[in-house]
Amino acid sequence: MQVSVEKTSELSRKMTVSVPEAVVQEKMAERLKSLAREVKVDGFRPGKVPHQVVKKMFGDRVRGEIANDLIKDTYYDALEGQDLKPAGHPYIEPLDETDGFKYTAVFEVYPEISLDGIDKLEVIRPVATVKDADVEDMIEKLRAQKQTWQLVERPAQQNDNVTISFSGTSEGENFTDGKVDDFQVILGLKKMIAGFEDNLTGLVAGANKAFSLVFPDDYGNEKLAGKVAEFDVDVVKVEEPVLAEIDEEFVKAYGIEDGSVESFRADVRNNMERELEQALRGKLKTSVMDALCEKIQLTVPNTLVDAEVELLMKPYIETAKRQKMKLEDLKLPRDVFEGQAKRRVSLGLILGEIIQNKAIELDGTKVRSTIEEMAKSYERPEDVVAWYYSDETRLNEVQQMVLEDQVVEWLVAQAKVTDETVNFTDVMDKQQR
Repeated sequence: MQVSVEKTSELSRKMTVSVPEAVVQEKMAERLKSLAREVKVDGFRPGKVPHQVVKKMFGDRVRGEIANDLIKDTYYDALEGQDLKPAGHPYIEPLDETDGFKYTAVFEVYPEISLDGIDKLEVIRPVATVKDADVEDMIEKLRAQKQTWQLVERPAQQNDNVTISFSGTSEGENFTDGKVDDFQVILGLKKMIAGFEDNLTGLVAGANKAFSLVFPDDYGNEKLAGKVAEFDVDVVKVEEPVLAEIDEEFVKAYGIEDGSVESFRADVRNNMERELEQALRGKLKTSVMDALCEKIQLTVPNTLVDAEVELLMKPYIETAKRQKMKLEDLKLPRDVFEGQAKRRVSLGLILGEIIQNKAIELDGTKVRSTIEEMAKSYERPEDVVAWYYSDETRLNEVQQMVLEDQVVEWLVAQAKVTDETVNFTDVMDKQQR
């Protein structure tokens, strides 16, 4: 077997493999001899068909089968002999040869990764605590989630729930299919187009108002995008929010069995501190990954990027199928996902190199504690833990996450770390975006 390799780009390779005709003929002879014992040919007794007759009848087919076998038998040996590590599947093309067998394999290889300088990363580590004011703000949000509405006779103001009936026309055409009745608008949520809520502010129940607005250029309905619309609105009622009282019933609804406000506040704080710790770890990890990408810039194999793009698009495609949408109506251009896909592939390769080079081994104890922490928010944590350990795929996902976290810990231990004090709200608000 002869092997030659051509470098067609930074990561692309074209490998040509040649097998001598003597090897091909030897394999053909073995295959034809075996075939002669099995085939039935008119005029010959079973097992007595002459070699030349079998070769004439089945030679081309057998040579094709041998060609496929030779590719399977020689491809990985050729890669090993040339010290090549392909990324993804190759494109293999047999070549027409009268003497021997030859084929080309076109593929991409993994990039060479230098870890020089990773012990000198500069990392920003956010630091925050849960303050009493943060706990009070959270409790107010929980009260708002259980709020009720109370009729008022005053003019509508911010946070009120205004029930209206309205119609809309644009360029003389009604686009609300007549009149929309009992439509609720909470002032301040800004779920309507810009200016709509402003025109409701100050109105009382029974009021009527007509006004014009311009739809945004990027409005979802192309017929209305950028167009002027005339609205005619009747106010049916105005209601103000009434926050829930923090009493025993309210507290028990959040799983606090003794119903005390003190226990409730402590539970809220504990949950906030746990969420904050997770968010801070996530931000530190992002900071480390950003520093890694800046320090080690890779050209990544297109085949791996393509696979990652498909992975990123998969949830959107599955949602479309559930909603019985046509995939072409999704309008998901590749470039929307390509940047994220390249980053994920690049980081995956870099982290893999660090794990191997620095001999970082998975800590089973950390895997267990991670799963137990994830299970805390469920009613029966022990069942959740068992659920993870009962399935290799689920467990492997957590193991990969923990191993990645171990790499981050190792990098942080080597890095120049600058602590940056931030407040709870900034951390959590940005985390949810």
